[in-house]
Amino acid sequence: MRTLAKWHIWLGWLVGVPIAMWLATGLFMVARPIEAVRGDHIKREVAAEALVIPGSTLAAEDTNLAEMRVVMQQGRAVAILTGLDGATRRVDFASGKPIPPLDAAAARALVAELIVGGDKVRKVTLFSAENTPFDFRRPLTAWQLQLEDGTNVYVGRDTGAIEAVRTRWWRAFDFAWGLHIMDLSAREDTSHPLLILFAALSLVGALIGCVLMFRRRKARVVVPAP
Repeated sequence: MRTLAKWHIWLGWLVGVPIAMWLATGLFMVARPIEAVRGDHIKREVAAEALVIPGSTLAAEDTNLAEMRVVMQQGRAVAILTGLDGATRRVDFASGKPIPPLDAAAARALVAELIVGGDKVRKVTLFSAENTPFDFRRPLTAWQLQLEDGTNVYVGRDTGAIEAVRTRWWRAFDFAWGLHIMDLSAREDTSHPLLILFAALSLVGALIGCVLMFRRRKARVVVPAP
């Protein structure tokens, strides 16, 4: 026990300052919501405006289009259109013809082509935008392909693209992140009273520990037995 106590003291000298620094900077970062740090609270609300491109049939005045992305898929240019209501669809960029949503077979083929081990699929499930799994957490209708190694690959039904890959390590990391910020429900709130309280208490404890490192210990006097 005496040896462990000596090691504890020397390690305290070595890591005491970094621990206090980590706790101080951590308390500073959680003291304000991330939205306030980014300046979201000073941005004025702007009404959504439809995307209109003169002469374009894809972005005409009556399409209520919010966003258009052009990507290459299977060797052709594809326009991914997102409406003001959040609905997504694909069309051939050259001809403007609609591209049907991905079915399970097409999702399997895409994952087999683009993901290592993607040909070993255990289960395929379609999730609606209102009922996506917790490890996806995006309002997007998607196919979930569970691979044999425990990886979940999410393929957008209406985007035709791989939207997320969630390995077992990712899910463990996500759980650890939830514990780290003390938010296991949504794992997104990095500034709440409980976290701020424990960060402040931990910083106070670390600072007291650093101060106590300078305490002088009096040598014990051993009185011989008569």
